[in-house]
Parts: sequence; structure tokens; C-alpha cells
Amino acid sequence: MGDFGCGDGGWTPIMKINGNKHTFNYSSHFWEDRETYKNAAGKNGFDLQETKLPTYWKTPFSKICLGMKIGQRLRFIFINKTAESLYSLIADGKYRATLLGRDTWKKVVGSQASLQRNCNKEGFNAVSDNRGFFRARIGIIANQQNDCSTCNSRIGFGTGGDNSCGNEATLNPDNGDKHIRAMGYILVQ
Repeated sequence: MGDFGCGDGGWTPIMKINGNKHTFNYSSHFWEDRETYKNAAGKNGFDLQETKLPTYWKTPFSKICLGMKIGQRLRFIFINKTAESLYSLIADGKYRATLLGRDTWKKVVGSQASLQRNCNKEGFNAVSDNRGFFRARIGIIANQQNDCSTCNSRIGFGTGGDNSCGNEATLNPDNGDKHIRAMGYILVQ
């Protein structure tokens, strides 16, 4: 794939996540196993068909491209990160930080994006300190208090609740309460 929003070069598709479905929510076994899901759908580009490809556990990389399609608008951000595979970063459930910053995470959603102002825990397996609050396999979680105990906002991929990809925000976020479901795309290079 050429430059579609993350720069030139050969990008390898890994997953496509439909925020309206529960297939790839945070608790899904697909994040922790080496099982494909609708492998043929991975060949269809930026469509609405969910997939998890063998590239999830087989492909080493130095960059990750993350895209969200909301309505007809498709936006991308990327992370400079070297790993043996995306599986190696996520499957063990350990938190691994990134340093993109909240403004970059909000760009993947667009002008409607909203997060609470504090905590801003971002990366892989970002989870609130107290069970039952927001989490993301890849993304950012935020809180209205100065800690990460009870986060009620997130932008991410593989999130909890009834929105497995997109932006959820309640309890005094910076751009109002949001419930934005997105079609998510994860590629590596």
C-alpha cells in the first residue's frame, strides 16, 4: 500500500475493527491468541469488513499506522515502535506506554474528539487503575481527577463496553460527552 496517510512505503494490514461490534473489544480472545478472523476480508482495503490476519503475530515492524473511519472521513496517526509483532506488545496484557500525546490521539477522531483532562495514560493495554473503568488495547484513557483510577474517557482500538473502536467520553470531558463508533484500521511497516 502507498501513502494513504501514514507516509510512503509498504504497509502491511493487521486488523480491521468495527466499533459497532464486539468482535475485538478489550476482553476478546482475539487479542491474546494466534487465531485469524475472516482472513479473506483483509484483502479488501479500507472497507467495513472486520478481520484479524496472521500478520498480527508473524510480522515484525518499526512503525504502526492507526486509522479511524467515522462517517466518510478516514484519518490516520502513526507510532514509531519496534517489535517482533503486534501480538508481542498486546497478548500478555502488560501496559506499554507511547508518547504521542492527547492531541495526536484526538486527531484520529477529528474535531469532535473529546477526553477528560487528566491521567492521559496512552499506549498498549492502557487500563484504569480500578477495575470496571475504561481501557484500550491501543489508545489513550483519561480521567477528570488527577489519577488514573476512574477513567471515563478514551480513544482507541480494542476498547471495552459497547464501542470497541472510537471515542467515548463522559463526566466533564474537554469537548462534551461523546459516543463515537469508528471503523478502525491497524497496519505496520
